[in-house]
Amino acid sequence: MNDQLQDFLHYLTVERGLATNTIQSYERDLKKYLHYLIEKEKLGSLETVTRTHILGFLKQMKEMGLSSRTLARHIASIRSFHQFLLRDKAVSHDPTVHIDTPQPERALPKVLSMTEVEILLESPKRETAFGLRDKAMLEVLYATGIRVSELMGLDLGDIHLTMGFLRCIGKGNKERIIPIGRAATEALELYINTGRKELVGKKTTDALFLNHHGNRMSRQGFWKILKKLTKDANIKKELTPHTLRHSFATHLLENGADLRAVQEMLGHADISTTQIYTHVTKARMKDIYKTFHPRA
Repeated sequence: MNDQLQDFLHYLTVERGLATNTIQSYERDLKKYLHYLIEKEKLGSLETVTRTHILGFLKQMKEMGLSSRTLARHIASIRSFHQFLLRDKAVSHDPTVHIDTPQPERALPKVLSMTEVEILLESPKRETAFGLRDKAMLEVLYATGIRVSELMGLDLGDIHLTMGFLRCIGKGNKERIIPIGRAATEALELYINTGRKELVGKKTTDALFLNHHGNRMSRQGFWKILKKLTKDANIKKELTPHTLRHSFATHLLENGADLRAVQEMLGHADISTTQIYTHVTKARMKDIYKTFHPRA
């Protein structure tokens, strides 16, 4: 069985060309699966695996407290493995055919209140080039709702301040045009005209946001900056680079924005992905009601 697992991992690496982290995830899931088959079910061959054996493994995983999202990932790993074995003629049947994948529960995204956003946006110290850069990055994120990877990928030519928009290349290499508000425009103008010139030095680069070496800022670099600014602003909520994107969408919908327009700005292919923010606004409405209504 372990030899067949190694053959599968080799196939994922060489033929599928999957990323190392993805392959390691497959390996972890399938090693647990094979351990269960050998130790619990006493099976000596993958040819003898049935749907009942797989359901028994999933039941054990669920009893260990795994979420439906993690269970779904395990099922995907097991299904891919058995389909590989069938194509390779190592087995004569696929026991995963009639196994349903559980629908993962969708956790509501964490968002900042408008007051918390204001505090965070004012936290960078604008006396330095780094402060001007950090202020511009935060303002652009909240003004446009773009992903951090998209923010880091921006070039000077993508910013059109006089027209009030930026050009963004998102997932699937899809281009979208997003308006920039007054505050973000002012922060960008100040950064580009003063702060960026200091950071770029004698280097030549089209990258908009630069690190202290004058090179394009990385997502990891931004994440470190955000953690420090959150601490400086004394915000107790757990922030991720996606928090401002979530807050952008939630605040737009709270103030009456059209769902389709928000979908377009976020770059979601499916409107059902955007609809989760309507649940966030309802949840926040309930919290406000409970807090402030005298008879709640």
